[in-house]
Amino acid sequence: MSEFTNVTVVKKANVFFGGNVVSRTVIFEDGTKKTLGFIQPGEYTFNTAAAEVMEILSGEMEVSIQGQAEKLIIKGEGVFDVPENSSFTMNVTAHADYICSFAK
Repeated sequence: MSEFTNVTVVKKANVFFGGNVVSRTVIFEDGTKKTLGFIQPGEYTFNTAAAEVMEILSGEMEVSIQGQAEKLIIKGEGVFDVPENSSFTMNVTAHADYICSFAK
């Protein structure tokens, strides 16, 4: 799917790590939420309350997910799940475009 229809977009941006990670929240008719964002190269650790699915649309990175021994290497597109009440670290080496989907 290359676009979302019938959604509400929150105007205020989500800005993290001094502006190196920026996203916008999209709310669907059924109440589910996603963020659409862009990440500059660097290393970033995120803490999760709810489970998340990270869909990388472009970029290059190494991802470490709390509790998982193996690191994920993503070049181009990729998807990974993050459990609730967890964290993950992204070491981004090329600008990344992403969609984060949150569990209801």
